[in-house]
This record gives sequence, C-alpha cells and structure tokens, in this order.
Amino acid sequence: MAKQHNYTLTVKWTGNRGEGTITAADYDRNHTISVKNKVDIAGSSDTPFRGDGSRHNPEDMFLSSLSTCHMLWYLHLCADAGVIVTDYVDNPTGVMEEVATGGGHFSEVVLHPVVTVKDASMIDKANELHEKAHEKCFIANSCNFPVRHKPTAVTG
Repeated sequence: MAKQHNYTLTVKWTGNRGEGTITAADYDRNHTISVKNKVDIAGSSDTPFRGDGSRHNPEDMFLSSLSTCHMLWYLHLCADAGVIVTDYVDNPTGVMEEVATGGGHFSEVVLHPVVTVKDASMIDKANELHEKAHEKCFIANSCNFPVRHKPTAVTG
C-alpha cells in the first residue's frame, strides 16, 4: 500500500465589518491561515475580487505551491546526481481564466527557475533534472492543466 500523508490547517475569516455578508460590498475577504507550530499567513482574495492586495491570495499561494514543490524535488535530485546547486530563484507565471458563470480555472503555469551550479560541467545535467522533478512534483501531478518549466542554468 502506498504511503498516505494527511494535512490539516485552520482558515478563519476575519472580514466581518459588523453585519456579516449582508451584501457583497459590506464585508472584507480577509482571513488567517493557521498551521500548528507555524507562523500565521494573512490572506484575502485578489484585488479584482474585492480583496486586500497586501495579503496573500489563493492564486498566489497556488502558484507558490507549484514552484516550491518543483524546487524541493529538483534540489533533492541534484544532490543525488552530484549537481551542486548554489542558488535557485524562480519567477513563475500563471494564467487564470474566468468563465461566464462566475467561476474560473488556471489554464497554464510556467516555472522559470534560474539555477546556479558550482561548475559549468554540471549545466547539462542540471537542466535535465527539471523534467524528472516535474514528474515527481506532488502539486503538479494534482493539476488538470499544463505546468511547464523553462529553466536556465548558470555558473556562479
């Protein structure tokens, strides 16, 4: 049997201005995401959806989940393959499309990792390992749209 991992957290809405959801304009989308023994995350909806732009929104968090899952697998695979990574920065992009019924979905995410490796002889292997990391990423494997990657490896 495959290993199963369970996750729990608490999401608490903090946007009641006094009259609850009496109208869509009369409450804030603010909330707090809490995980035991971790720092709370201040959340809201994205600004086009009446949210607070200074707080993290679900779309930001989704994009960061894809990026960090890929990065963590990638670093592990590099360590196993003898590729010494000294720096890793990703600037992922995502496209979310609204539909006429008011919902929406992500249609694409592209990761743009820039990886610094210790030696130029490691660049080819460093670039190859992104595909393997993509295959192993738990979050990307849970998506029903393409998650692509356009990596760049450099020496530093």
